[in-house]
Amino acid sequence: MEVQVMRCFVAVADGATVTRAAADAHMTQPALSRALRRLEHEAGAELFQQVGRVLRLTPAGRAFKEHADATLDHLDRGLRAVHETVSPESGLIPLAFLHSLGTWLLPPLITGFRERFPLSRFELRQGSEAVLVETLLDGTADLLLTAGNPGHPLITWRRLLVEPLWLAVPPGHRLAQRRRARLAEVAEEPFILLRHEQGLRSVTESLCRAAGFTPRAGFEGDEVATLRGLVSAGLGVALVPRPHASAPASAPSYLQVTDVEAARDIGIAWLTSRTLPPNPARFLAHVREQAEAVADLEHAPGEES
Repeated sequence: MEVQVMRCFVAVADGATVTRAAADAHMTQPALSRALRRLEHEAGAELFQQVGRVLRLTPAGRAFKEHADATLDHLDRGLRAVHETVSPESGLIPLAFLHSLGTWLLPPLITGFRERFPLSRFELRQGSEAVLVETLLDGTADLLLTAGNPGHPLITWRRLLVEPLWLAVPPGHRLAQRRRARLAEVAEEPFILLRHEQGLRSVTESLCRAAGFTPRAGFEGDEVATLRGLVSAGLGVALVPRPHASAPASAPSYLQVTDVEAARDIGIAWLTSRTLPPNPARFLAHVREQAEAVADLEHAPGEES
């Protein structure tokens, strides 16, 4: 079986037309159609069936695709390992990261690394914790910067730092002029929360329970920036990290929480069974050495938040 034909099979199985897959592979459409028929002959079963104007996988095709995906993934990793052995300084670093870390922690870490290894290349993906864990498991990412231990048996996670969480209240709120507050003081107010699949949601609920109440959801969002914006609009309060940039006059007030230890762990994760290629391994070491110093600089006194 030819590797190029396998790649075309996967592309068509993922929804591409034969014409599109052939063009991407620099083949003619009839040539690819013949190659796919040869592939079916070698597999000993029909892999596609015509449904209207598109091709759909047969049960045999679905079974074959699962192994084709794994085979191509192993091949691509092997080719990448060869490339990085020959030219380790220019290796690729597939990195996934939590939305809120892309505004302050990740940029200086990448900048510092590229000062040492200027030819290194990054392939970045951002998203929620649940989505990002899948990027590790399916091999899309080698490393994951996230909040909290994913708790997955196949993943190794190491804490990098502890990030404080602050009680965000709207401008004009009865607590807005204070610098500190007990979380219990807002027990009766609506909370602006992340959705249940987000790690900060469970941290917030745990801290509220420790303060003696269950938070009442006023709105559920997908990003920390959304939570801050809705607090500014007066829709409720939230437990969030302080922003790492100058805030507009209409921004929430951020109060230090005194009755519970309001913070979340920030860490880095990778697949336990996977030997990292040279450049991702170097970046992992760099992050573990530098993350706390970056956080200390970001939280230095006098910086506006």
